[in-house]
Amino acid sequence: MAGLGTAFHRRASLDYRRIKGEHKQALCPARSLRMARRTFKYHLYPNRRQREKLQATLEVCRELYNAALQERREAWSSQRKGIYYAEQAKQLPGIKAVREDVRAFHSQVLQDALRRIDKAFRAFFLRCQRGQVSGFPRFRSASRYDSFTYPQAGFKLSGRLSLSKIGDIKIKLHRAIQGQIKTLNLKRENGMWYACFSCMVEPEPLPANDKAVGLDVGLLSFVTRSDGRRMGNPRLFQKAQKRLSSKSTTTGSTSREVLEALEESGSPGGQDSPQGFQPTQRFSAPVVSKDRQQLRNHFCGRPERKRPVPWPVG
Repeated sequence: MAGLGTAFHRRASLDYRRIKGEHKQALCPARSLRMARRTFKYHLYPNRRQREKLQATLEVCRELYNAALQERREAWSSQRKGIYYAEQAKQLPGIKAVREDVRAFHSQVLQDALRRIDKAFRAFFLRCQRGQVSGFPRFRSASRYDSFTYPQAGFKLSGRLSLSKIGDIKIKLHRAIQGQIKTLNLKRENGMWYACFSCMVEPEPLPANDKAVGLDVGLLSFVTRSDGRRMGNPRLFQKAQKRLSSKSTTTGSTSREVLEALEESGSPGGQDSPQGFQPTQRFSAPVVSKDRQQLRNHFCGRPERKRPVPWPVG
């Protein structure tokens, strides 16, 4: 009985906490909303030296990405062994000791290039498990690798954008940044550079509104609202059909007039023509090239081309 009483007391306390939490959410709806992640994109205006550094950073990250992909492929093909991000990130200090040009770049930027290849392989294995089209990770050319990221530190925004190992770059802040900045992604698009700040923003609930209306789509009236108002049906298809039929009737009468004129003139294509062209027939019968060109110019609205007068002989 004691155990039963303890369980009942625990159950009651849990119910009380749940009810209390729902009461707090009812009083403050914003507490029930989760933090949202938003990206704010701004145009950068680097000078020539800064542009060269940005391009060099992008090239080193692409080279590191391709090298990490090659290492994973060779390890699996030769030893059937998988390599992960932690193992490849441990090699970065050794790479910096061997190559002096890699020392000029921020360490977290290089680590993010390795995280990208790790993310690509994780997505590849996930697609294989789901039975989707796998799409093995590929090497990136210069045209297919156009961004690098400062994941946590190495940048500061104060009038200008200060980047570690690059410098202070002019930025156009056309709108204010909201929330807390988490990461900075520098992206190259059509030869221009942009800064993309990923921020955690508190959601703003919409104001309470009791003006709700129901809509019913019908045939006689396009929309009927719940308050009784109706919107007429524009019947665009029927109007287009009427315009099309009127144009076809006008074109048919004009064609009959042209054929009657050709028949009365006795020109090739009339009753005297060996082709036996009749005005009641369609245009499938053969017509002399001169008359065919006249008909085409008539219906297409083109002026008749004047042929040059032949030079007299003799």
